[in-house]
Amino acid sequence: MALLGASLLGCESEDLPPPTTNESVPVKFDVTVPADTPCGAIVAIVGNDPALGNGKPPGLALTRDVDGHFRGSAMFPVRKVLNYNIVLTNPSAQEPIAFHNYTVEARKDIERRWTVSRWSLAADPSQTPISFVVDVPANTPANAEIWLSGNQPELGNWNGAGVKLAKSLSGGSRYGTCVAFATDTHLEFKVTRGSWDFVEKDPRGREVDNHLHTVAAPAKVEVQVGSWRDLGPVEPEPDTLTGNIKYHDADGSSVGLKSRKLIVWLPPNYDAQTSTSYPVLYMHDGQNLMNAKTAAFGVEWGVDETAQQLTEAGQMEPIIIVGVYNTDDRIPEYTQVSTPQYGGGKADDYGRLLVEVVKPLIDMTYRTKPDARYTGVAGSSLGGLVSMYFGITRSSTFTRLGVVSPSVWWAERDIVTRVNNLGEKPPLRIWLDIGTNEDGSVAESQQTVEDTRMLRDALAAKGWVLNTDLKYLEAEGARHNEAAWAARSDQILKFLYPPVP
Repeated sequence: MALLGASLLGCESEDLPPPTTNESVPVKFDVTVPADTPCGAIVAIVGNDPALGNGKPPGLALTRDVDGHFRGSAMFPVRKVLNYNIVLTNPSAQEPIAFHNYTVEARKDIERRWTVSRWSLAADPSQTPISFVVDVPANTPANAEIWLSGNQPELGNWNGAGVKLAKSLSGGSRYGTCVAFATDTHLEFKVTRGSWDFVEKDPRGREVDNHLHTVAAPAKVEVQVGSWRDLGPVEPEPDTLTGNIKYHDADGSSVGLKSRKLIVWLPPNYDAQTSTSYPVLYMHDGQNLMNAKTAAFGVEWGVDETAQQLTEAGQMEPIIIVGVYNTDDRIPEYTQVSTPQYGGGKADDYGRLLVEVVKPLIDMTYRTKPDARYTGVAGSSLGGLVSMYFGITRSSTFTRLGVVSPSVWWAERDIVTRVNNLGEKPPLRIWLDIGTNEDGSVAESQQTVEDTRMLRDALAAKGWVLNTDLKYLEAEGARHNEAAWAARSDQILKFLYPPVP
């Protein structure tokens, strides 16, 4: 702070004309700072008045507002000439201008505004400040705490309450914070009121995609919350079902799992062709497959419409599709081994549910072809992972696999190790795919693609032949969501169940 002392030398209050009145008035300071100002910086006004520290830090500390400005106020005698610097007290730095002069006027609405072009301290290149600004809907409780939760440690690693936002100093519906990240970090996050029970939704009460930002330079990221999960408004989605749809309940108690619903799509003319039996495809995350009203993110795969169109056009074999709803135990049930970070490892129990509970119910209720050569299992993400696992461990039941955007990374690529350790190649027909932009960032998406290629190559090394009993697709630009999977569901169905000659 040597420069600060020199700039204020000879400017002490005793060297200035004394005020001619005892009146004091408030002076507001509004300082705009450079975008690379550290998130934890303390900006202060230091000058020749007790309220300004009498020339010594910390002076008048300003508060960072939602819009990135630093604001504060103090009382000063009318006609006093203020000499002050704008400084950072943590870290220690100041603007290049030596000092500012201002003679306090006899009015009540004084506001001193200034923009700092740069600080004397160079920015830390390893820490890039990102300002988050969130606008919340009018029905947000006045005492609500607003949080960000996302995919980085600084955002809580998706714990529901990662970093708390401050309310705008002027009140209203704006909240904000500043968080520093390493350059090239890919951010995904959502806004909550401290828990996933109070997560943001769109204005109609539907799920919203994760907000995305790749850190390249200091930036402001703005978000508008449409509504809250627990408050609405919720405008119910209409049913979007196509074809002959049935529902059942599957009791999971016999295998130690929770019960769940099944949604069943029957092929065209099922009721008319009473002597015909059909293959069956079992699909995970059943509520997301056929009906936007029940889909977790308001977007369905559309497998009912797709199968209806393909069957009527003779482009796939007529089949029965069974969607098995997930539960809040989705991660444990869809993973074959536990990990220290995420737990898991109940896939064998879930496999028993499908084989011992769900499949017998379907085979007893509908005209099915129950043999393994006609029976498939498919899903996306962890659902793709568990489908591959069932192909390896339960090929006596399932031989047609839809392995869609699989979470190959799980447990240090355990699924690749299992394929590599296979003895005799089971008779599986496998669809395997991945989007090239699943994670929304170049680096992370490339790793996801590389993981899936590793699984493809392991299968090929064990005897599966590309474009014969193994189909591999890299969907250009495709993300990790229902819309992307819906876009290629026709290719999946046509490969797994091609039309019978």
